[in-house]
Formats: sequence, C-alpha cells, structure tokens
Amino acid sequence: MAAQSLQNHTRFVPLFHFVALPILLINILYMGYQVVRVPGLATGWGLLVAIALFLGALFGRVFALAAQDRVIRLEERLRMHQLLPAELKARVNDFTAEQLIALRFASDGELSELAAVVLRDKVAQRAAIKKMIRDWRADEQRV
Repeated sequence: MAAQSLQNHTRFVPLFHFVALPILLINILYMGYQVVRVPGLATGWGLLVAIALFLGALFGRVFALAAQDRVIRLEERLRMHQLLPAELKARVNDFTAEQLIALRFASDGELSELAAVVLRDKVAQRAAIKKMIRDWRADEQRV
C-alpha cells in the first residue's frame, strides 16, 4: 500500500461506494420505471422503499463520518495539549472543527508551526490546511 498523502488520503469503501450505492440507485430507477409502466399501490410502495433504502445507506455513512469527526476533534485537542507551546495551548478551543479535522494529518514536528499559521491567518478550509502540510501523518483508521 502506498504511503498516505494529500493525493490519496480520501477513503473509499469499494463494496459501499462502488457496489451497494450503485445497486440502490439502479433499484430506484427501476422502481421509478415500474411506477410509470404499471402504476399502482404496489409499484408506488416499491419506489418509496427503494428511496428509503438508499437514504438509509447514505445516512448511515454520513452519521458514521459525523461521529468520526467528533472523535477527531477530541483526539486533536488532546494531542495539541501535549505538543503545543503554552501560548498556543491556551488557544486550543479557538480551532474550528474543520481546522482540527485537517490538522490531524500534520506530523507532531510541524503541528505547532502549522497551528500558529492557521490561527494567525484564519485558514478555515480543510483543503487549504491539508495543502500546507509538509510531513503527512497518515490516518489509517478513517471511516
């Protein structure tokens, strides 16, 4: 496996992203076709169930990512309290969730410098912060 970097850190779960979701989308399209072709209670209900299944899968992923983001915020605050100099430790709560989530990829050695820049320059977007990282710290436990 290649070392994780900005270019390859996005996580895809092949069976979810490339199998389950496409099947659920095709099912919605098929049931929509059936509703048009053979209108009725059964086909209408089938379309609603197909939509609900797709939304269930989609929200399952979204909820897992939201829970992961909460854990990352906590982990990064703890890491910052261990690694940052005193003047930055006092500002740990000034970081937004987006900033903390992006900063998790910064190595311990560059965290202090990068955290100071992020706060000073009010860098808010995850992508912008990730591009500033020189020494990438892999997160292999992403959801």
